[in-house]
Amino acid sequence: MPTKTKRLPLNITDEERQKLTKIAQSRSAPYWKVRRAQILEQYADGSNFTEIAAALRTTRRIVYQCVDRALQMGIARALEDMPHARRPTKILPEDEAWVMQIACRKPKDFGYTAELWTRQSLAKHIREHCVDEGHPALSKAVKATVQRIINRQNKARYYLECREPGFETRVKGVLLIYRNIATAHVEGLKTTNGKPTNIVTDDKKPGVLSAHGLSPVPGEHATHENDYEYRPLRTTSILAALDLHNGHITAKVVQRHGACEFIKLLQDMDTHYPEDVMIRIIINNRSANISRGMQKYIADKPDRFSYVHTLKHGSRLNLIETLFSKTIYAFLRHIRVESCDELEERIFKWIDEINAAQVIHK
Repeated sequence: MPTKTKRLPLNITDEERQKLTKIAQSRSAPYWKVRRAQILEQYADGSNFTEIAAALRTTRRIVYQCVDRALQMGIARALEDMPHARRPTKILPEDEAWVMQIACRKPKDFGYTAELWTRQSLAKHIREHCVDEGHPALSKAVKATVQRIINRQNKARYYLECREPGFETRVKGVLLIYRNIATAHVEGLKTTNGKPTNIVTDDKKPGVLSAHGLSPVPGEHATHENDYEYRPLRTTSILAALDLHNGHITAKVVQRHGACEFIKLLQDMDTHYPEDVMIRIIINNRSANISRGMQKYIADKPDRFSYVHTLKHGSRLNLIETLFSKTIYAFLRHIRVESCDELEERIFKWIDEINAAQVIHK
């Protein structure tokens, strides 16, 4: 017959009792935490250690440890793990260097068919060959072990070769224009001898959909829903010019975005601004913007347009990309239309809404 314990009873408040019951009956809490809550709950009800261990199918040692911790430090600390020192690592720098040597080579170099490693395949190869290569500490390496070694040593990065000479100089030239405009806003001055500055670029927004969207209906569906089956229409492009001084937008919606369409955008800008000012344009360096037709149009209007080209692979320097980003997330992301005419009408309405509440892009 089990003897009566000499340990003190566990006195808990009603709030602590509710917390223990909630954790003991939880299906989402960790198993070890649920088991500790059950131990403390049964001990508080007067059960002895043998009965608790038998009911929970655990050992008396675990019951002793949990109860003693609760009596010494309280219920909350007994339910959590105690801080403990990490095990000393057995994987040496030489082992990590060997892992990196394997990871930097392709699987096909070792007789596999894959072109690139996955964490699982790399970990399996390391376990199978580490002993023969003199790295027995890696015999139990798993995906997480391999990932930690790679993260400590190096990470995969993408790169793009800079093929254009004077990269930094041209970047500074574009940024200098932005700084001068910001200074002009602060000091209440205009740049370039009192002549306004525009940013002009073009972009393509494909994926025009013709399906209808369903608005939220109480009791049926709580979110906006779209039909996943749609009929794609032809591609529509947006050509836009953004004034850095006041945020005004000049835009055209076209079915193609060549030199002719861009010249029409310049004509709209020529009409919008006074005749005695020069329109400075920061523009992407693409073929339509430097075509013969474009050069002829500019030559016929001397001292009217001035170009600053962004460099190759440097289109993000163009501030109008912020306008297109706003257009995508606030307007085009979930749009549904029946025709390209409807899309064009809604785009122009969107531009009118922006021009009605102009924002200076910085």
